[in-house]
Amino acid sequence: MNTIPDAVGPRRSLPEAPFLAAATGRTPSRRPVWFMRQAGRSLPEYRKLREGTSMLASCFDPEMVCEITMQPVRRHGVDAAILFSDIVVPLKAAGVDLEIVAGTGPVVANPVRSVADVQSLPVLQSEQIEPVAKAISLLMAELKDVPLIGFAGAPFTLASYLVEGGPSRNHERTKALMHSDPQTWHALLSSLADMTIAFLTAQADAGVDAVQLFDSWAGALSLAEYREFVFPHSSRVFEAMASAGVPRIHFGVGTGELLGAMGEAGADVVGVDWRIPLDVAARRVGPGKALQGNLDPAVLFAGPDAVRREVTRIVGEADAALASGATGHIFNLGHGVLPATDPDVVTSVVELVHSL
Repeated sequence: MNTIPDAVGPRRSLPEAPFLAAATGRTPSRRPVWFMRQAGRSLPEYRKLREGTSMLASCFDPEMVCEITMQPVRRHGVDAAILFSDIVVPLKAAGVDLEIVAGTGPVVANPVRSVADVQSLPVLQSEQIEPVAKAISLLMAELKDVPLIGFAGAPFTLASYLVEGGPSRNHERTKALMHSDPQTWHALLSSLADMTIAFLTAQADAGVDAVQLFDSWAGALSLAEYREFVFPHSSRVFEAMASAGVPRIHFGVGTGELLGAMGEAGADVVGVDWRIPLDVAARRVGPGKALQGNLDPAVLFAGPDAVRREVTRIVGEADAALASGATGHIFNLGHGVLPATDPDVVTSVVELVHSL
């Protein structure tokens, strides 16, 4: 069983919550399920609420954050809510000049390319993310017995946006800085680790029941690169969050070759994308960790027979993972809900997982 220290601060006691049971090595009353990006563009109620409000503006509106976070809980009956936010929120809050451009993603006005750029990065102050803490306090009253997951972007993924100036297919500037100027690279990731720790700590202090670190672009790295240039900084984030008393989840896309190292970084739960079976992932991660995943989001477009077949397959692979030493399984997609997904299909997956 994973050892999660006693919580500090205003955290709810949710001993019967299936999500928390699975995340901490206990036996849940049912297999828990939630979905990355469950709150968002796939829901008509979300699109209606967001009309006329930019993505980043909505992330700093506590009442809107609360409502958007609650929408999939009401509609789908998922076993956990995830705070509506974005991985660049702490950068924006601290004062980095960036915007989320529709159809593109985060775009940084002044990319970080030198040691002087790193030294000029702002430090995140607690008052700058007070709207996020207020949203969490509102959610504590709304969620009742449903756990709330807080999250942040991992230092490497934040660095990739800052160095590239926006999303990148090949991460060439990021890797060039990493290999050509390791000292500046590690200074950058150290600064971003501090920011990530501050953001997650604020969420934990406000009452979230778990935290997830998204290293969305780590799959672009070799194992050697990950261990040398990323692992020390992600490990420091998880180590800093150990005293928060909540399960810690680590997730990246295309990270099948990195799962062992990602497990070593300090998470209690390792997320697995759809490219690798959960029983294989369990062997790579090693015993003593729970797993989360890993239905391909595209399968939700394939019709009810295919959905049932794939969900059943994944549950079987998860059971094999449990038999080989994984301490729990949380059903999820292998990445986020795609915008054109039929919400009724998402609801049907929740019902199916709970029935198996």
